[in-house]
Amino acid sequence: MKAQSFRYRGGVVRIADWHGRADVASLAVRGRGPLESAAVERLLDRVRAAGYREVVTNALAPAATLPLVDAGFAVRGRLRVLVHDFTNLPEMSGRTRRARRSERDAMLAADQAAFDDFWHLDGDGLREAARATPSSHLRVNRTTVRGNDDSGLVGYALFGRATVDGYVQRLAVRPEAQGHGLGAALVTDGLNWLRRRGAARAYVNTQSDNDRAYALYQRVGFMPMPVGLCVLGRTL
Repeated sequence: MKAQSFRYRGGVVRIADWHGRADVASLAVRGRGPLESAAVERLLDRVRAAGYREVVTNALAPAATLPLVDAGFAVRGRLRVLVHDFTNLPEMSGRTRRARRSERDAMLAADQAAFDDFWHLDGDGLREAARATPSSHLRVNRTTVRGNDDSGLVGYALFGRATVDGYVQRLAVRPEAQGHGLGAALVTDGLNWLRRRGAARAYVNTQSDNDRAYALYQRVGFMPMPVGLCVLGRTL
């Protein structure tokens, strides 16, 4: 189904198929403030009218979840959040390069291999992530790894900037290529791009049980923040 936009006072919600499923809607909430209760009900009416039977949100801060919880949403996943102030930022690794449009399928294949079904991105999800900030940047790394037949592409990362805030919006490295510093190279090169573009800090989130990614981000200088994010969902 074609993506839709639902506008509320203070923001917009992008409605699209979740992982290509016509019965589950992905709700990407973008705005300065949370949805009010009346807006949540109008949003759910819109989603039902479009034929969806279930909804899943993007990652939301605690304050933004309250009206949704009141409307019957429950936590589907929890994320830890870290921040980097660009202090002691490593130099560019030289192990990555800008992604090409022709490599989109190989990036999605790496994403699917790196994450379980709930967390992986499809093409629509990757496009929505890239549109979430005014400017974005895709990096990939290529190497020869046994068992990888995607022309050598084994990982990618998406970065975004909005004014002085930078974001590591996605990092995926195929399991057979992990443990060789490729993820750290992608993140380091992306952080350097953000700093050159005027960002003062960068944020990243990772699943609460993904200790390997959490340790990687700390190795390249990210510091944990006291409050995390939640992904919510409900049936209709």
